[in-house]
Amino acid sequence: MIRNLYENTKDFAFRSAGKRMRSGSGWWSISTLIIALLVSIPVLSVAVNIFVPAGEVWQHLASTVLPDYVKNSFWLMIGVGTGVFIIGVGTAWLVTMTRFPGSRFFEWALLLPLAVPAYLMAYTYTDFLSFTGPLQGFIRSVMGWQAGDYWFPEIRSLEGAIVMMSFVFYPYVYILSRAAFLEQSHSLLEASRSLGATAFESFYKIAIPLARPSIAAGMALALMETLNDFGTVDYFGVQTFTTGIYRTWFGLGERVAAAQLAGFLLLFILVLILVERWSRNKMDFQQGGASRFRFISQYEIKDWKKWGSMIACAIPVLAGFFIPLLILVDMFLENMGAALDARFIQYAFNTFLVAILSGFIALFISLVMAYSLRLHPTYLTKTAARIGSMGYAIPGSVIAVGILIPFGWFDNTLDAWLRTTFGISSGLLLSGTIFALVFAYVVRFLAVSFTTVEASLTKITPNMDEAAEGLGYRFDQILRKIHIPMMSGSLFAAMMLVIVDVIKELPATLIVRPFNFDTLAVQVYRLASDERLAESSGAALAIILAGLIPVIILSKSISASRKIGSSKE
Repeated sequence: MIRNLYENTKDFAFRSAGKRMRSGSGWWSISTLIIALLVSIPVLSVAVNIFVPAGEVWQHLASTVLPDYVKNSFWLMIGVGTGVFIIGVGTAWLVTMTRFPGSRFFEWALLLPLAVPAYLMAYTYTDFLSFTGPLQGFIRSVMGWQAGDYWFPEIRSLEGAIVMMSFVFYPYVYILSRAAFLEQSHSLLEASRSLGATAFESFYKIAIPLARPSIAAGMALALMETLNDFGTVDYFGVQTFTTGIYRTWFGLGERVAAAQLAGFLLLFILVLILVERWSRNKMDFQQGGASRFRFISQYEIKDWKKWGSMIACAIPVLAGFFIPLLILVDMFLENMGAALDARFIQYAFNTFLVAILSGFIALFISLVMAYSLRLHPTYLTKTAARIGSMGYAIPGSVIAVGILIPFGWFDNTLDAWLRTTFGISSGLLLSGTIFALVFAYVVRFLAVSFTTVEASLTKITPNMDEAAEGLGYRFDQILRKIHIPMMSGSLFAAMMLVIVDVIKELPATLIVRPFNFDTLAVQVYRLASDERLAESSGAALAIILAGLIPVIILSKSISASRKIGSSKE
């Protein structure tokens, strides 16, 4: 039906849709402005302090640790960006466009590291690779070496953090790259093959340029997550902007200086996004036509290449999921009595409650904002959307404090007025509630869903909107009947990414959660911070298992969104 609609009304829609698109999209723009204002409240409450003089504290930071923050953050981004691009894009192409032993298994297995928090990777690998750990102990027993007879890389270093984060964050690039490869035009790929292009030539000359919006979106998410990470870099002793914000805020008690560090980090992320968008400003990534929905013909890899492809896909799965899982399972079996208690069910219920609520709310907001940009792409609307989705660049604890400040002010002001006027107390209506916690999650992870939704929406040609509008469809009907069905895989991916991130989120949960409302991540943090990693293995495994369910469903949903055939080369 969509193809007939497109072919029969294209010419009429092209001539007449422009003015109506602009004149009938006002309420979408107003909705985006309101949403952006509400979502940006925590960021704005922190940003107010950027221009407040910090005095000697800022001068001290600039002369001592600030250069290390800049240097380490820069190299961390370069290293992790390179790692997630190579692993994410390479494996996405292999499992989507080629056939080799285990390719069907790796389609979903490559998403498994998404369920493992980065700080959990740091804890498990530090224990496993330390001098007293099982690996070095095994090497010494086999080789007969003593301390000082051999060299072993130090895991608690900048390089170690880069490796850990690359294996944890590459699924952001993998999932969006694979969705882009599944949605690419069949005719373009077949044309490249008919002209004699090899699988690799079709990969880097056709597939990667067409998938650039999705690849860029995935890398942006991975890099923002890298700069926001606290547990890994803090545990490894790497000083970054995030550790500096935590130490300045909670160690020195300097809210203004911490807010200024967060503002600098936000500005840095904004520059990166603007540079990337400017670089592809005049490029067209739309792929229309009926051939886009035909079968994809996969390459069948032969000889040694098939084993190389299998190893390339197996390494990130083993390093990013199975090895940490086995370490935790071993700890759990040895300390089962201490690792399990009756509170686990309550922790799991609390975790899934806030995660599902946050996922649905973030997806709805992202749809409104992305569609508003499509209908009414004015400077004001674009600015509002960017501001509303900037929370991902701010550490979770800073967002939490940015929420508690205005919410606490509102609760105290209302309570004081009610006491004075009516002699009653309203208590805490916003701060210290599940509403505040979910609000923190939405602000923190809205960029995850918004970037995914926007990247998917840009690949749908505007001619379809124009054709549907020419037939009398309203904008909400176009979104509901045309765009959402075509974007179903990406929409589900956007929601699941938020859910998985909420399950693993720690700083915002610690600060904003209601009294006696603990999650699995809080339990892991409490025990691991007391050097009781073995006792935290139960909660850690629960987080991983909880994250496996949406990961598996997500992989099946994306696979079902595109039919795949096969051919030999």
